[in-house]
Amino acid sequence: MASSSDVNSSAGNTPEDPESGSAPAAVEGPDRRGQVRLRRAAVMAVPAALAAAGLAILTAQGALGVQFSISGMPFTVTAKSLDGTGFEQFGGLDNMIDDSPNAGDTGGQVLIITSAIKTATLDSLCQSVDLGGTNLLIKAGSGATKVTATDLATDSTQLTGDASFKNIEIGNDASTLNKAGVQGNKGVFSQQADTVHINNLRQTNYATTAGVFKLPGLKLSFSDSGC
Repeated sequence: MASSSDVNSSAGNTPEDPESGSAPAAVEGPDRRGQVRLRRAAVMAVPAALAAAGLAILTAQGALGVQFSISGMPFTVTAKSLDGTGFEQFGGLDNMIDDSPNAGDTGGQVLIITSAIKTATLDSLCQSVDLGGTNLLIKAGSGATKVTATDLATDSTQLTGDASFKNIEIGNDASTLNKAGVQGNKGVFSQQADTVHINNLRQTNYATTAGVFKLPGLKLSFSDSGC
């Protein structure tokens, strides 16, 4: 949109009509000005749209991790069983916001193990978080249709269950992992496998992300006890 100085400058330099000696009538009406504004807005929107598309592509390719500030409140996740294809595990740090009331004496950081699974199926998922006197409880997938997820990643401080792996590799550099499309930092110990199966899964988590997370039979409630 032109500023007032632009308008004055243009008016002062408008050439006169050679026959009448007067300035020609203005040809830019409200409709034309609106079209100019729309074109300018579209041009300015292009870089932002390209940047957003680039971030989405990088995230999908595992080149850019999805990160957020954690609340610092752990939550429990259990399942009768988990079956996954494309499995990775490596260490890392999760961070809380500055001056988080949950930081304690850790400086707002939590040492975690990231478990990444390309595609996962979970039977009878339960998730609970202790809110102090009551628990927020989420259950799903206890019927014929199970919980499914793609590009699933959990940041845990504890994981238990009866596990089996196919074609496992232990001791990889986390920056070289290629089973789930996610990489950790250079020099970090890690492991990966083609498939993973865990019975009686139990996790203490601080964060979970997924590309797609389907929760059939979802039930959310408050309870005196957690999972």
